Amino acid sequence: MKQKRLEKIADVVTRSASRNSALNRLNGFYELFEKDDEVLIVITADPDSLASAMAVKRLLSYRVGSVTIGYPNEIRRLNNITMVERLKIPIERLHTLPVNDYSKLIMLDSQPTHQPCFEKLKFDAVIDHHPITAGWDAKFIDIRPEYGAVASMMVEYLRAANITPSVALATALYYGIKVDTQNFEKKNMQLADGISFRYVFNIANRNLVRKFDLTELRRSELKYFKIALNEVKSSKGRAYAHIGRVGTPDILVIIADFLNHVDKFDWVLVSGISGEKLVVILRCDGYRKNAGNFARKTFAEYGSAGGHREAARAELPMKNLPLREGQDFTTSTLMRIATRHM
Repeated sequence: MKQKRLEKIADVVTRSASRNSALNRLNGFYELFEKDDEVLIVITADPDSLASAMAVKRLLSYRVGSVTIGYPNEIRRLNNITMVERLKIPIERLHTLPVNDYSKLIMLDSQPTHQPCFEKLKFDAVIDHHPITAGWDAKFIDIRPEYGAVASMMVEYLRAANITPSVALATALYYGIKVDTQNFEKKNMQLADGISFRYVFNIANRNLVRKFDLTELRRSELKYFKIALNEVKSSKGRAYAHIGRVGTPDILVIIADFLNHVDKFDWVLVSGISGEKLVVILRCDGYRKNAGNFARKTFAEYGSAGGHREAARAELPMKNLPLREGQDFTTSTLMRIATRHM
């Protein structure tokens, strides 16, 4: 089912695939700003939002007094840290900024209801590709849920403005589209994503993008692989491994993806404890299997669980798990819970 858009340009609202051209959107966006505006771009930092923020900063160059990019979340993924460092993206933690001193606020790749810290802010523009939420408004809105990445939308804005992106900006946009479309395997990807990707393809530094992709592990995290290889148990084509306490759940994702490459493993379940929660990462080939459904059926009674056919996740408060007093969670415990529904 096709997802509805929401566009608001010069007080005209459309909720279907409109006839607004890229140039109309650009001009409507530009009308918000004056030469002395101090602009704050608010994002939840990830490759798509970082690239989009860089694009908006370039669009507003010489048109406003200043542009600052603020983000509330801690950037933990090494890929994203490498992207920020290598491309020298100027970003600042949102809580350190005098938000009320900015004359214009822009939200990218998110909506005001997505995080509690956003709800108190009044945004002048919201550009996003997630499903539309209610309870907020802005002077300029461009939400296109059928797009795979906001970065694809931003390429259209740049082209409408006759701006050729620099190598750094093109590299960011290339990576943002690549990540958010899941290497063009995402179901809601549009032809527009492919057109935008092709446009930045020859400008971007693809060797640098490979560096972003490959930089996933800190040396200090190699110990978790040793634990996983010692712990992994297999039964009927299913691999299970409990890693114990981890610094970040991201390492569980990396280990699950690694084990998913092993021959004869049709299912992979990797768990670890982060804070007061057990995090379980699930992988399968998606052929006559559905990891998301299995995660919900198996773990939803203990906490949040869900995902897609090939990949899923569960986050379960430790206090909710069926453990006896003083009993540790182990790989065997993971197997016992999982095999109830397999």
